[in-house]
Amino acid sequence: MTDYVLSDATRDVLRGVSTASVASALYKRGLRNQFMQGVARLNPECARMVWQAFTLRYIPAREDRNKMQVFQSREHPQRVAIETCPEGHVLVMDARGDGRAATAGSILLRRLALRGAAGVVSDGGYRDVEGIRSLDMPAYCSGPSAPTNLTLHEALDLNVPIACGGVAVFPGDVLVGDRDGVMVIPAELTDEIAAECAEMEIYEDFVLEQVEAGAGILGLYPLTDPENQKKYAEWRERTGR
Repeated sequence: MTDYVLSDATRDVLRGVSTASVASALYKRGLRNQFMQGVARLNPECARMVWQAFTLRYIPAREDRNKMQVFQSREHPQRVAIETCPEGHVLVMDARGDGRAATAGSILLRRLALRGAAGVVSDGGYRDVEGIRSLDMPAYCSGPSAPTNLTLHEALDLNVPIACGGVAVFPGDVLVGDRDGVMVIPAELTDEIAAECAEMEIYEDFVLEQVEAGAGILGLYPLTDPENQKKYAEWRERTGR
C-alpha cells in the first residue's frame, strides 16, 4: 500500500501523454515491464484512463468452492470490489491472463461506472461486451468471454499486490491507458514521469511538424544536431510551449 495520492494537476498532465511516452520514460529508469500484455480497450472512443489502482485477485476455481450459490453471499469478493472500489480509481483484476471465462459483465461494470470509477482492467475476459462498449468508462480486458467467472476463477483478495497482463500492480500504482493499452507507473515515480512525458510530447509535436515539412530524422529524432536544437528553441518560443 502506498501513501501517494495522485493530484489533479498530475492527472491532467498524464491525460495529455501517450502510453508510448510513459514507456520510454520508465525505460530510462530501468523499468522495462510496465506495459500490460494481451489487454485491449473495448470502448476506444472513451477518454484516456488515468488514476490509481484498486485491485482484485482471482485464483483458479475449484469445483467444490465455486457453485452459483456463492453469489448469494454479500461478502463475495467480486461483488464487494464493485461496491468498494473508491471513486476515481481503476479496478484492476488479476485473472492470471486466462480469458476463457469472464471476470465481470456489463451489469457489474455499469454499477462500477455509475459509482464514479475511472476505469476497469482485467487480463481475463468480460461477458456482455456490447453493454460494456456503451459505458462512458474505459474498460480493458483480454476479450469477450461468455462463461461466468466461476467456471475458471475464484475471486479472493481485495487491494493486494497482483499481476495483470504480466505486470506487477500494487494498490495505489498509477495506470495510464490509451488506445495502445495500459502502462503501470510505480506510485512514487508518477510526478516525475508526468513532467518528463509532458516535455516529450512537446518535443514530438515539433518533430512531427518538421517531418511533415520534409525534414529527415537524423539529428532531429533524437535532437543531436545543433541547427535543429536552435530550431526547436525558436519553435518553443514562437508557440509559447
